Amino acid sequence: MSNRVTISQAAAFAGVTVKTVRHYHKHGLVEEPRRDGSGYRRYGPAELLRLVQVRTLAAAGVPLAEIGPMLDADAAQFAAAIADVQRRLTERIDDLMARRAMLHRLAGGAGVLLPDRARAFLDRLPDFGLSAETIADIRDGLVLARALVPEGFDDYLTEVERALGDAKFVELSKRALEAAAWAPDDPRIEELATATVDHFLANPGLLAILTSFQGHSDDADARYGMIRRYGPDQALAWARLTKLVENKLRAAGVPIPDP
Repeated sequence: MSNRVTISQAAAFAGVTVKTVRHYHKHGLVEEPRRDGSGYRRYGPAELLRLVQVRTLAAAGVPLAEIGPMLDADAAQFAAAIADVQRRLTERIDDLMARRAMLHRLAGGAGVLLPDRARAFLDRLPDFGLSAETIADIRDGLVLARALVPEGFDDYLTEVERALGDAKFVELSKRALEAAAWAPDDPRIEELATATVDHFLANPGLLAILTSFQGHSDDADARYGMIRRYGPDQALAWARLTKLVENKLRAAGVPIPDP
């Protein structure tokens, strides 16, 4: 009986724990030896070989449910099964690498929620005299817009990037951001709304900034409403300015949704 060993010895030889060996038995991957006259289960060379094969495949990432059929298959079937497992492992590795990259980018802040192009756009904003707090508000607005209407986001960003070359648009946009701190009944809000609409109507290309998110889904108006209701601290003055601009544009025939 010297060529047969106990379960603890078999586990040690195979490089696993006794619990693992019993787990393999439970799943039918390694046949459980019968007890000898002393009441112990003794493992011979065949059981040890099978145990090592199962442990090797399991360590390589093969699901336990697939190991049995693989070991019982012919050479061609075994090779095909190994290739399939290799493909799935490669996919998992790619996914894990993408997650690791995402975690690395998360260390850089909330900008991770935006594509490189949008982050590059945000990086330009300090050149226009915008504060870090204001840029953070703009960033969060972009995150919301991209989440709600991903199909229209690139078009929107294209139009906004183009508009940065319009000094008057930049000036009006900066004043609109400042307006968030005004009182809701500040007369400057009406003046700013009128000036903004006049400039948009005089430069129709700018209107694409407002229409980029329209028509991409059945509930596009509701999505647009959620985007346009987002503003610095949900300020009442900001909300009034937005509403005035939209109403004036609608009165001029511009198709602005009214959620």
